Amino acid sequence: MDMTNFAIAEKNLTQKGFLDLDVDPTLDLFEEIERLKKEKNAIILAHYYQEAEIQDIADYIGDSLGLSQQAAKTDADIIVFAGVHFMAETAKMLSPNKKVLLPDLKAGCSLADSCPPHLFRKFKEKYPDHVVVSYINCTAELKTLTDVCCTSTNAVQIIESIPEDKGIIFAPDINLGRYL
Repeated sequence: MDMTNFAIAEKNLTQKGFLDLDVDPTLDLFEEIERLKKEKNAIILAHYYQEAEIQDIADYIGDSLGLSQQAAKTDADIIVFAGVHFMAETAKMLSPNKKVLLPDLKAGCSLADSCPPHLFRKFKEKYPDHVVVSYINCTAELKTLTDVCCTSTNAVQIIESIPEDKGIIFAPDINLGRYL
């Protein structure tokens, strides 16, 4: 590998979110990825929305929570999460002793990004007696401000379990919140 090109790619990592390097066209990427997975005791998790080529090399394909739960069940030491930040964070929470890698550091989610934790914290402080329920698809930092996390499957049950005299703050999914 040309160290000059690597140094340039490394310098641009923060801006791009990944190492933008040319790959040897003679390299069989599928074979090399499989070799590295065995060598490093790693698995690849791919969200449903990933491109077919990514899903083809993935060990598991699914929704964000299901993939994080799968990461916790595996004996792999390294989890490569082809998804967005909050998904990798959730996998790390469920697998604290495993290394969780996010191939694209710029992979974000508009829903998770719509509720900046520093602003949410200020909003929450105005309603200290309210119960905070957050949709699982939010950042780890927002989860720290949450009393209960829910999924779309159990959201109604969780909301109904809160006493009627308690106020509820629901974040960050405004559409699911309106439904509830």
